Amino acid sequence: GGDDYEARYSGAFPPQLRARLRDAARRMFAFGYDSYMRHAFPRDELDPLHCRGRGPDRRDPSNLNINDVLGNYSLTLIDALDTLAVMGNSSEFQKAVKLVIDTVSFDKDSTVQVFEATIRVLGSLLSAHIIITDTKQPFGDMTIKDYDNELLHMAHDLAVRLLPAFENTKTGIPYPRVNLKKGVPPNSNNETCTAGAGSLLVEFGILSRLLGDSTFEWVARRAVKALWNLRSNNTGLLGNVVNIQTGHWVGKQSGLGAGSDSFYEYLLKSYILFGEREDLEMFNDAYRSIQNHLRRGREACNEGEGDPPLYVNVNMFTGQLMNTWIDSLQAFFPGLQVLIGDVEDAICLHAFYYAIWKRYGALPERYNWQLQAPDVPFYPLRPELVESTYLLYQATKNPFYLHVGMDILQSLEKYTKAKCGYATLHHVVEKTKEDRMESFFLSETCKYLYLLFDEENPVHKSGNKYMFTTEGHVVSVDKRFRDSLWRDTFLGEEDNTEKMKSNELKAVNFSSNCNRVPDERRYLLPLKSNYMRQIDRMVGLI
Repeated sequence: GGDDYEARYSGAFPPQLRARLRDAARRMFAFGYDSYMRHAFPRDELDPLHCRGRGPDRRDPSNLNINDVLGNYSLTLIDALDTLAVMGNSSEFQKAVKLVIDTVSFDKDSTVQVFEATIRVLGSLLSAHIIITDTKQPFGDMTIKDYDNELLHMAHDLAVRLLPAFENTKTGIPYPRVNLKKGVPPNSNNETCTAGAGSLLVEFGILSRLLGDSTFEWVARRAVKALWNLRSNNTGLLGNVVNIQTGHWVGKQSGLGAGSDSFYEYLLKSYILFGEREDLEMFNDAYRSIQNHLRRGREACNEGEGDPPLYVNVNMFTGQLMNTWIDSLQAFFPGLQVLIGDVEDAICLHAFYYAIWKRYGALPERYNWQLQAPDVPFYPLRPELVESTYLLYQATKNPFYLHVGMDILQSLEKYTKAKCGYATLHHVVEKTKEDRMESFFLSETCKYLYLLFDEENPVHKSGNKYMFTTEGHVVSVDKRFRDSLWRDTFLGEEDNTEKMKSNELKAVNFSSNCNRVPDERRYLLPLKSNYMRQIDRMVGLI
């Protein structure tokens, strides 16, 4: 009966086990990081099967899967900086920062994706800079002797090289790619995805506010507004691919996965960081449209009849179902729901992704819920399910999520560990490996697992408030990011975007939205066992 779920998941989680898992997460990171430093640095990525490094694919410029991300700038080292700090490894953090300052240059003939360079490189440089210059030093001594804001200057240099993407576009929506030396390549693609163009505001906004130069925030904000103004009058939804010159939607799919995911995430996170009311208003409108048009299944997560809640892909203009798959990037959404206080719905959606994970020991890139089978069977060590697990644990403190984390950690060790590092699964059913360890494995997957099991971490205990970027970089929610010197440049005639103080966020959003989880449910399953069984059946586990 239901009791096997109760027996397996509820009740206390022994502190010794938790400490063991925290150390296992630290070792996992260390094995990946040390292997990269030994076999791959200064190249961008580690090939964990052949124990060597790789950079951009110069022979085949059309190999975007590699070239969009690898810019010949020691990507994995940069992306891992703040994970070293969060794990309290000050000696390695200081060594890594010095290496970045001394060896990395962005004056490279590399054509990279603006979005990837922003979230993986710019975001990490800013996060590490904020950690180094924090007067409280919550993570231990992460100061750098004679530090002269070098990481901030590097971030500025990179951002200036990305700016040409925002020029010569009729809509203000940026080109997807830019050459770091030469600007936008001739014969560039005029089509870009919503997430790629509309998820630059957190990093560009932080940079603008640290430098006192509004340019970066202004171009990122203009892109968000341009996309927002192209939403459907009928449904309020956005598509996933748009022409940056005409504003015509080339991809009419509206969903929460690849191509759309972080657009929604950054509306809310920009608001949390900068306190601009219009960001929250856009987010709330978008969230309403998502609930109205993408959500299927019963109304309540934990009561009533019908299928479990699921968010599907629909046509942005009609709201009609477009396909029957969901992708693994969508697993981030329960974490976003936690941030706005919609915890109950988050519990249900997370349970669905966790059931898929239990079935395969990984999340296939696309899973067809109708066929109960993977449509695209690889798993590149993505963090989204771990991220949602961590945020749900923070919100509920329910030990169920520690069990989930333990499951994920054990599967990663069992199926993805390679000769040096951890490898992408080529096929989640056959468990074959691919020779690639993406940088987000160290910057996000390992970090969220570690934080899940490290109750005493300064992120939780220092009294500082932190937020994670979409690449898992930690930034402090800080008064200085709420002041901008350029109020007038952003606002049209109407000035309805007066600042909100951080405590007002609760008042506006949380009273209506926050279905708080009552204490008596703290040690029961977050989702009743009959509903868990229903989900397990839906993914073919039973």
